[in-house]
Amino acid sequence: MLDLNNVCFQQGDFRLTADFSVPTGARVAVIGPSGGGKSTFLNGIAGFIATGAGQVLWADKPMPDHPGQRPLSILFQDHNLFPHLSVMDNVAVGISPNMRLSHSQRHDVSVALDKVGLADKSASFPRDLSGGQQGRVGLARVLLRQRPLLLLDEPFSALGPALKDEMLDILCEILDDTGATALMVTHDPKDALAFADQAVLVTDGHADGPKPIQQLFDAPPPALAAYLGNRT
Repeated sequence: MLDLNNVCFQQGDFRLTADFSVPTGARVAVIGPSGGGKSTFLNGIAGFIATGAGQVLWADKPMPDHPGQRPLSILFQDHNLFPHLSVMDNVAVGISPNMRLSHSQRHDVSVALDKVGLADKSASFPRDLSGGQQGRVGLARVLLRQRPLLLLDEPFSALGPALKDEMLDILCEILDDTGATALMVTHDPKDALAFADQAVLVTDGHADGPKPIQQLFDAPPPALAAYLGNRT
C-alpha cells in the first residue's frame, strides 16, 4: 500500500499537500486542471522533490530519500529513452546501468521485448522507431524492472487515438501480469476511464484521496467541471 501521511511537496514557491492511501494493486488516474500540481504530485512520490512535511510510505515503511532506491518505476511522455543506445540496451539499462548482462538477464530483456511486440527491433535505435514503438520500449523497461509501484506522467499523450488505445491495452496487460500499483496522470477523461476505476483529483495545490472515477466525472467539483467543459 502507498501511504501519503500529511505530506507536503514543495517545488520553489509551489506547495502540494496530500493525506491518503492507495491500496496495493490499484490503478488510479491522476486528473485536474493544468498547473494544479499533478506532475509535482508524481515527482514527490518518486523522490525527485523533497518532502517538506509528513511521510511517504510503501508497505508501511518510509520511502528511501534517494529516488533510485524507491520501489517504483516512472514513465514520462518522452519514454526516457537514450538516443545513442539500441532498443535492447535501452531496456537493459533498467536492470544494469553498465549494461553488462548475464545470459539470464539478456534472456529476460528478450522476453520483455517480445511481450511488447518488439522482438524484431532489438538492434534498432530510438530514431528508427515510431512514437508507439518508443512507448513500447519504455513499457518493456518497466516490465523488466518489476517494481511494485508504477508512476506514469502522460506517457501516451502525443499518440493518436488508435495507438493510444493500443498502448493502454499493453499497459493494462502488464499490470494484470505483475499486480503492480499504478498512478497515471492524464488530461483525457476517456483515457482515465479506460485505465482506472479510481481517480485522484489534484487542484490548487492539494491532492484529494481516490474516489470512484465515474462518480467524479458525473458530479465534478467546480474546478474540475470548469476544466473538463463538455469533454465527458
